[in-house]
Order: sequence, then structure tokens, then C-alpha cells
Amino acid sequence: MVPRLGVNVDHIATIRQARRGMEPDPVAAVVLAELGGADVITIHLREDRRHIQERDLRVLRETVQSSLNLEAAITGEILEMVRTHRPNYVTFVPEKREELTTEGGLDILRHRDSVKAAIDFCHELGIPVSLFIDPDLAQVDACAELGADAVELHTGTYADAPTKARMEHELGVLKRASAESVARGLHLHCGHGLNYLNVTSVAAIAHMEELNIGHSIVSRALLIGMRQAVSEMKSLIVAAHAARHLP
Repeated sequence: MVPRLGVNVDHIATIRQARRGMEPDPVAAVVLAELGGADVITIHLREDRRHIQERDLRVLRETVQSSLNLEAAITGEILEMVRTHRPNYVTFVPEKREELTTEGGLDILRHRDSVKAAIDFCHELGIPVSLFIDPDLAQVDACAELGADAVELHTGTYADAPTKARMEHELGVLKRASAESVARGLHLHCGHGLNYLNVTSVAAIAHMEELNIGHSIVSRALLIGMRQAVSEMKSLIVAAHAARHLP
């Protein structure tokens, strides 16, 4: 199965919120992303509302033709929005107000009780749950024990590796965590820092089901358009999957 491409449109909203205006509208960007081949639309509704707003969640839930993945921290407010808007699935992530972007995975071992409660809440609504974690075997095992449906392995350390040797090491870490995830019956997703230069190796990992990519696609879309930027990323993922199955 070719990995799904999840396109994160948060940074379309970042540009809009710079002027607190109406444009560019993430909803319009999503239409073009889906025309370009996006399989999933991902949005992160942050507590400080720095980019995506509840209005975006509401309208996208009504208009997305593919699948809507809501990324969010585990808070009472967010869980009520999940109840109200019913995304196709939820990815729980850690969140700090002062961070520029998500800096690492959710520590499942430290927050077992709250994570378990959030998973159970979503499952009662019939909504699958993915947990965004570092590629650590103990974290993977904890996700399985708590009943998560999927894991999204944090690829930031791999993406930020300063040397080729370090990148190969981090790719090995991702592969081991991926194998453990599949062995524990979890659906396998990856994301964070992936771009047009480093995505191929991750897309080729066995049993990879979904890659979530935002900043790189939006950055390229500023120059060539959203539809073409998504199409180019989708082509890289398809080619990586095909190459893995060559004799």
C-alpha cells in the first residue's frame, strides 16, 4: 500500500493570522491540496490559536473530501470540540505555548492516565486515535497497551540531522520503532520536518501508512501553487514505495 499523504495546512492560516484577516483561507488551500492528490488533511488546533481557528475546523469538517485529521493537545476544551465536530481521527500531541513548532513526542509513559482517558473518550465517539511520539520502543509499547489505533513517529531528529551518517543512524531508529509499532498492531504514521529532499527514505519504510507534511509543502506552494506542490510530494512518496518493491 502506498503511504497516504497528509497535508498540514496550518501555515496557510499562519499567514492569514499575521493580519487577522480573511485571506489566505485554509479551506481554499485544502481544495487545491486535494486536487493535487492529498489523501488526508491535517490541522493542529493549538490552545493559543496562533493559526488554525475553530471556524476552520468547523468548515473543514463539512468540506474535506478526503479525511480530516485533527492534531491537538489533551485538554477538556479540545475533547469537547472533538465531540462537537467529529474529525475522522485525532492525533494527540504535546504542546507548549512558547515553542515555534512541536519539539518532540508526547510522553505516554509520564501521562498514561490522561492519555488513556482521552483515547477512551474518542473511542466512545467512534473516532480513532493516533499518538504523536518519539521513535522510542517503550513509548510505542505504551501506546499499544493504552489502546491507541496508530502512532505517528516524530521524524524531527532525522530531518534535522547535521550529517549523512547521523541521518542514517536516525533512520535506523525510525525503522526499529516502525517495526515495533507494526508488531504491536498499531497503524504506522510519520511526520515532522519531512521535505522534498528527505521524505523518500521514510516513505520507503516497510508498512508505512501515512506521512504528514506541512511546512515544506506550504513553502513550495508559495512559489508554484498548492496543487502542484502537493502533486510533487505525492509523486516522491509513490516512487519510494515502488522502488522498495523492485526485485
